[in-house]
Amino acid sequence: MKVAPDSRLDALRGSAPRQNYTARSLAALANNPRCALRAVLDASGSNKEAIADHAGYPAQFGQSIFAITRGNNFEKMVKANGCAELLRVLRDVLELPIPQVGYRNLEHVGGQSGPSVRHAETRKLLVAAARGDGDGALYDHPLLRLTVGGQPAFLEPDLVAFKFNSQFYVVEIKSFPIVDGQADPESVRSATTQACAYVLALRTMFEAAGISNPDEIVSDKIVLIGPKNFTNRPTGAFVDARNQVQNLARQLARIERIGKQIDLLPEDLTFDLAEDEQGRAQRPQAELVEALDTVPAAYRPDCLSHCEMAFFCRSRARASRSLDVIGSTVTEPLGGIDTVTMALGLARGEIEPSHEQTEMAVALRHAARLRAELVTTDDAAIRGTR
Repeated sequence: MKVAPDSRLDALRGSAPRQNYTARSLAALANNPRCALRAVLDASGSNKEAIADHAGYPAQFGQSIFAITRGNNFEKMVKANGCAELLRVLRDVLELPIPQVGYRNLEHVGGQSGPSVRHAETRKLLVAAARGDGDGALYDHPLLRLTVGGQPAFLEPDLVAFKFNSQFYVVEIKSFPIVDGQADPESVRSATTQACAYVLALRTMFEAAGISNPDEIVSDKIVLIGPKNFTNRPTGAFVDARNQVQNLARQLARIERIGKQIDLLPEDLTFDLAEDEQGRAQRPQAELVEALDTVPAAYRPDCLSHCEMAFFCRSRARASRSLDVIGSTVTEPLGGIDTVTMALGLARGEIEPSHEQTEMAVALRHAARLRAELVTTDDAAIRGTR
């Protein structure tokens, strides 16, 4: 596996401190695997939020302080008294015959909260449990680690991992409601994709410890806990994350090969903001934008919910009249047609289709005729009512 040299990544990042991978940034990679800009910025540890802001396209997403407070309070309630409410949900709602189990809070270890100490304690306890030492336990805030693109990434999930029937499960505690067993699909997908990073980190930990069959020991079913029907009483559901786990694993392998992609970039390329002593960016905005334009981006509408560079990339997609700004419901059926200009040209018969585009061109011309007929009919109906 080829990993980009640290010196090259450092040059891309410039003088700013490295931003480490998090479960959220790994989930964003899995959500949009075609985006080279996101991959290069993450691999170099560049501060995407600061870069987007200086480029004139600040990120405009994130939870409100009220949502964060609500989420924290709900999590505390679920974990209170040794996770009594969590155990109730696991037994009653998910119908798991779980006996009374131990509870270990790994947020602090012997009064210390440093990542090395917490990760070592997490590894010791979980590996021992995987080897059958004890009857299983709930592990609150275990600190996990993945190596991504040659760089260690500590993952500190707001979750509980538990062992049942010789398998470990990742539990995601979220404050969005589960109504009649259903939750908002976008919220579920976001929570599940982040949890996939924890699944891979657990499997990597067991594999490094010589535990056989880590893929079987760590379940790819995520346990999602949320408020029931807009109340504060928790309920739960299993979410099958097998495909998302596999997708994220592919993206991590792609990051390991990021060196090949970086070799294609100009040698003097950098995203350095040239900050002064007060942390204010001094680099000319136009120069930064030119540097960003060097790396291909793959904008999709759902980028707005998770990527700091989304508004910058959307402006570029709009300028090029890319179909990506409309979304996958349009781009997937129009495979091989990349721009609005090309789609309209084929629909109007103004562009000669290639062999691969012939069938789609016929469908577009048919759709254009139907639209023209509907518009004519509507105009006639409007004139008739006057």
